[in-house]
Amino acid sequence: MLTSMPRIPLQTLPTFRAVARLSNLRAAAEQLHLTHSAISQQMRVLEQQLGFALFDRRGRRVVLNAAGAALLGAVEPALEQIDAGVRAAALAASGTEQSLRLTTLPSFAQHWLLPRMARWREQHPGIAIDLHTSLQVINLQREGYHAALRQGKGPWQGLTATCLIDSPLIVVASPEVARRLAGGDPAALVHEPLLGEAQRWNRWFALAGQRCRIKPVAVFNDMGMLLLAAEQGLGVALGRQLLAADALRDGRLVQLSPIALADQGADTFWLLHPPELQDWPPLVALRDWLQQELLSSATQLEHSPVGSANL
Repeated sequence: MLTSMPRIPLQTLPTFRAVARLSNLRAAAEQLHLTHSAISQQMRVLEQQLGFALFDRRGRRVVLNAAGAALLGAVEPALEQIDAGVRAAALAASGTEQSLRLTTLPSFAQHWLLPRMARWREQHPGIAIDLHTSLQVINLQREGYHAALRQGKGPWQGLTATCLIDSPLIVVASPEVARRLAGGDPAALVHEPLLGEAQRWNRWFALAGQRCRIKPVAVFNDMGMLLLAAEQGLGVALGRQLLAADALRDGRLVQLSPIALADQGADTFWLLHPPELQDWPPLVALRDWLQQELLSSATQLEHSPVGSANL
């Protein structure tokens, strides 16, 4: 039986975490650059000191049992905090040329961030951005990212979250489609090829005073693809206002109606980062720059006219 905490061999806990995640001793050995026998020995020492098994052996696989799962749940946050502290120390000791690893949605990167990266580089030539895009939520500490730009309600557990901007959904189409719909009303859209989720369109039509059930001609899992399809004249899109800002400014898209579909919380864009990086100069620079650029975008959107369709 476990009688005292000091008996736990703390040096084995990172190895235990790796074995638990990979369910394979050999894979854990490769990840940690240790021998298979060294990994096995550390797990034996840990289990012997604890006085109970942590894994069930199933052929070449090792699977956490109930005791192992309980231990992993307790030690993993502490190990990740230690890892984060080491990274923060390394960042503080680094030179003037620094790299900030950032993950975000493909749509945000393509339609808003990348067109503004030249201004970032002009203002911060000593801070390189290592950009990663994904539709999946990334564990920043585990994957080694300094910050994330995300949209939605979260939750953002264990991270510091800065609210950047709210961006509702608006009705947009190519200039050709907008000209054809000139002088119409929301009811005219019912018969148009619509792009985007049916549930959102039904809610928008309800706001516009139309009771209908529509079936879009195409649904996309990425807002950037949705807006590009609208630019190509494939239909009328219910798109994110912020991501459409540049296309609206350049005349590649036209906003057809002043009616916007807002969903409190889900419309919000956030900057997320581990708490220990709150005052890290590159992160401070990124936060300030984003807020400045987004304020400019918001001002631009306020003065963007609704298209001639005037739905």
